[in-house]
Amino acid sequence: MVHIAPAWPEPEPLDPLGAPVPQYGTASLADLLPTIAAGLGVADLATTMELAPADRACVFLIDGLGWELLRAHPEEAPFLGSLLGTSFNGTGRPLTAGFPSTTATSLASVGTGLPPGAHGLPGYTCEDPATGALMNQLRWYPWTDPYAWQPYPTVFQLADAAGVHTCQVSAPNFQHTPLTKVALSGGTFHGRLSGEDRMDLAAQQLAAGDRSLVYTYYSEVDGKGHRYGVDSDAWRGQLMYVDRLAQRLAEQLPPRSALYITADHGMIDIPFDPESRIDFDEDWELRAGVRLLGGEGRARHVYAHKGAAADVLAVWREVVGEQMWVASREEAIAAGWFGPYVDDRVRARIGDVVAAAHADMVIIATEQEPRESEMVGMHGSMTPMEQLVPLLEVRT
Repeated sequence: MVHIAPAWPEPEPLDPLGAPVPQYGTASLADLLPTIAAGLGVADLATTMELAPADRACVFLIDGLGWELLRAHPEEAPFLGSLLGTSFNGTGRPLTAGFPSTTATSLASVGTGLPPGAHGLPGYTCEDPATGALMNQLRWYPWTDPYAWQPYPTVFQLADAAGVHTCQVSAPNFQHTPLTKVALSGGTFHGRLSGEDRMDLAAQQLAAGDRSLVYTYYSEVDGKGHRYGVDSDAWRGQLMYVDRLAQRLAEQLPPRSALYITADHGMIDIPFDPESRIDFDEDWELRAGVRLLGGEGRARHVYAHKGAAADVLAVWREVVGEQMWVASREEAIAAGWFGPYVDDRVRARIGDVVAAAHADMVIIATEQEPRESEMVGMHGSMTPMEQLVPLLEVRT
């Protein structure tokens, strides 16, 4: 008697319509500053996010501190951890960063109050349709006119025009960058090198107006995560330090103030093995028909040669579709990955194919992106580790 083995069905690729789309309009980073500014009396800014108004508001953004990471490290961050509940006059809940969950995109969403499909910074790198070059939106290279690339006013500019005392307190080298100009400008910029000086000045600036809006920023939680991973002593040390900074600021808040502590994205460590790190530069299937590879390891924009977009989509779904949500440009837009709408000027910046990691893996490019390919901690996709960021609140 011949026994015939059952034919198991081939695994289906992940459905891009099933990806956990950020909560634009209700609980995303893009909703935070418009809600705060509306509470300060700035007209024509409204979302469905609910925050109690305050006369003075400060946003402290900690680069790379995801909600899940914070919840997993209560001993290293006792003050921030206390704000996850309702003690110390604080409350905490998660927001979604937006897609992709990366610094340039998220900071633009914070500052403009717009989703990526509107402000037009849809990734770490994306194609400039006017030149065909791959543009790094964090370093702003190759150069393009910032105000043509992102023409909308920032919430800081609107608040300043409405008579709110408005400022940013950050590292001095950020003052004149194009990203600051189009996302985080309005009022005055105060450069301070140390975290302690930033916290002290932020509190002083809050007290300088009857209505105040202050933004301050710290980057090295993200830096240590990229370099050493979020399971490293170096990363934990940065978390301990930023916890002390947050408490220092909270303890100096003037009356009638609200402090909001948030982040631009979370992070996940990716193992150094061929299954977890697929090298685009060494993979002939993934390279076929591709003229530009944009984005970053866990959130890729793939730009096809003319006429090859359908074939590239099919190959990427076949090769990595069980590990990544792989969508055509139109599918990603229709599914709301970049927000409820995408401006016409932004549409062509999005890849012909967009791939967002679900599994603990990345698509690196060791020749094109040697530095990025060596990073331990990664982010960019829509998993909870990357997408969820804290919204912690302290009031006086």
